[in-house]
Amino acid sequence: MAQKFLPLSRPTISDVTIDEVVNVLKSGWLATGPLCQRFEKELSEYFDGRTALCFTSATAGLKAALMAIGIKPGDEIITTSLTFAATANVIAMLGAKPVFVDIERDSFNIDPNKIREACTDKTKAIMPVHYAGLSVGLDPIYEIAKEKNLRVIEDAAHAMGSSYKNRKIGTFGDIQVFSFHPIKNMTSGEGGCVVFDSGLQKEKKTLELQRFHGIDRSIWDRFSKTASCYYDVVMPGEKSNMSDLQAAIGLHQLHELEGMNERRRMLANRYRKAFEDLSEKISMQEELRYSFVHSGHLFPICIRDKSKRDDFMAFLKENSVGTTPYYMPLHLFSYYRNAFGYKEGMLDNTEYVGSRIVCIPLYTALTEDEQDYIISVVKKFFA
Repeated sequence: MAQKFLPLSRPTISDVTIDEVVNVLKSGWLATGPLCQRFEKELSEYFDGRTALCFTSATAGLKAALMAIGIKPGDEIITTSLTFAATANVIAMLGAKPVFVDIERDSFNIDPNKIREACTDKTKAIMPVHYAGLSVGLDPIYEIAKEKNLRVIEDAAHAMGSSYKNRKIGTFGDIQVFSFHPIKNMTSGEGGCVVFDSGLQKEKKTLELQRFHGIDRSIWDRFSKTASCYYDVVMPGEKSNMSDLQAAIGLHQLHELEGMNERRRMLANRYRKAFEDLSEKISMQEELRYSFVHSGHLFPICIRDKSKRDDFMAFLKENSVGTTPYYMPLHLFSYYRNAFGYKEGMLDNTEYVGSRIVCIPLYTALTEDEQDYIISVVKKFFA
């Protein structure tokens, strides 16, 4: 009997979540409404009382966050090249320049020791990425930000449930942006949220206006029985407000998050133990750096002989195992070469990892038997 295909990732949606979505469909109110308000309230509680605002995607949240801190054309934002395109795209879309800093070869995260030398008088913010769910070294980043009067927007798309030095990502710092895409640890179908201190009132107002056309009142606030339907357009804004359909999924996913993350971490540890004897063939993301909790979002490995990566991925797919090279370095894509003059050889560690990295399946519904099969396929290739 042929082995069924095991995808790189898949969401786990409970029956109670499906029932909630059906209730929303029957309610007659599908847009931003009471469930979005409830979801934001529960997210705020999850993040120790900080403000949480939902968006249609983390990408929309990142862009709105940059606008909220006043990023303008000509500004520079320091970030990593080993990330999804959205991280740098939102910077470029505002006319600013993404300044790519090299990563640590063992953690796959931006190297805090190389950020200072990348700062110029045009630098306005630092945007670190918690790659695969492993927290970046935040203390030195915030020290640099304080010294140079910079803002920090953490791309925490992978980090729902991660922690740094016993502090949950999103409960401290400047601004964090999380993703609820279906591949992430929790989902709302599509979606994301921006988290920040409640004292940042100017930023909060801009974020709220940006997600719905710059209109000063939400749809829900205008269409209830006793509300006024009149509104003002305070500034030009975009259309990136979350719907109650998305919030219905997100609410229950949030309740189930810790259990799902525990499952992911258990599976990740099984991979680590199983691959200990392959250290001459592959390397894994180094975790023992400081007190932390990994979200278990992805399980990346590096093929030491980069010439074998394509053969490895093809072999896995031939044997019904999903895989992908997360991520190919952004500075080597044509747009960033042409627009900003990036070229090969500029970021040694990023290019080393980017030419060797492969992610293998890791998701809550993956069974131990399925994982054992994946492990056997990986070992068979290297044997």
